[in-house]
Amino acid sequence: MSRPAGRVLTLLELLQSGGTRTVAELADRLGVEGRTVRRYVDQLIDLDVPVESVRGRYGGYRIGPGHRLPPLMFSDDEALSVLLGLIAGRRAGLTTDPTASETAAAKIRRVLPRPVARRLDTLLDTLAFTDDADENGRGGGTAAPDAGILLTLADAVRHRRPVSIRYTGRDGRRSERTLHPYGVVAHAGRWYVTGVDARIGEDRTFRLERVADARTLPGSFETPPDLDPAQRMISGFATAAYRHEVILRVHGTAEQIRARLPASLASVTEDEPATGEDPAAERWLRVVVRAERLDWLPPVLAALDRPFVIETPGELRDLVTAFAERLAASARRT
Repeated sequence: MSRPAGRVLTLLELLQSGGTRTVAELADRLGVEGRTVRRYVDQLIDLDVPVESVRGRYGGYRIGPGHRLPPLMFSDDEALSVLLGLIAGRRAGLTTDPTASETAAAKIRRVLPRPVARRLDTLLDTLAFTDDADENGRGGGTAAPDAGILLTLADAVRHRRPVSIRYTGRDGRRSERTLHPYGVVAHAGRWYVTGVDARIGEDRTFRLERVADARTLPGSFETPPDLDPAQRMISGFATAAYRHEVILRVHGTAEQIRARLPASLASVTEDEPATGEDPAAERWLRVVVRAERLDWLPPVLAALDRPFVIETPGELRDLVTAFAERLAASARRT
């Protein structure tokens, strides 16, 4: 589709969103001059789209009442956003009818051009979700990844093709890596690709919004048997190097601890139960948490509602004590 034709369709979408749009606003959204906007409006009118001109200080253009919308037209980015939104909403229980969400996604896929539909199906087949929220101060709510990079990596995962990526690390350093991608994972509001860095032969996980470019390379690679990219990634998170290493002893069961400290945040060491002891019984377990900040841990430990001992660091003991004193002071207020 030519760029002018694409802009005309974008103009139609903007007008169909409702209300009156000024010429200056439309020109800014389309990246053109005001006279070009007027020319595009004339093209819509020639196609029998009832665009009305509104005079006055707040005048501009609007769609006339009673206009029937044409069939939906999605760009790659829009289709990807809609489908992932439906899937994420279904997983999070945010839809009133899971079946309706599933059928809506199927309808969108059916009307997409075949090349686009195949690429999106590849992504959906290779995408993994975790159930963890990012509570340990590593942050969340970042910029979305580029759709082209996301689709390229998903295709490489499915066909076991190596990729070359340009990546900016947490320290701002830029590098080019050759990656054998095992999976694309959505975790705690962020997107990741996990696999083996071919140069050093070690597992690595990369945040997709920090990937500037991804190119498929010739060749192929083998994946480990029984591979679970999501589990592989969150296990790596729990053992990664962060500013603080917190060592706790918690009296409870692994299941109770995991309810507040999932595998991506903490490692739990379970000793073998003594002879005759119930394996599911509560006992003292060693918990190691690695985090950039400590301020999120006191309320988590309170919500855990199990006896615990802080072995290290001493700074966390001070934070927990201050948190407990604030709670006690609030409880005494009348």
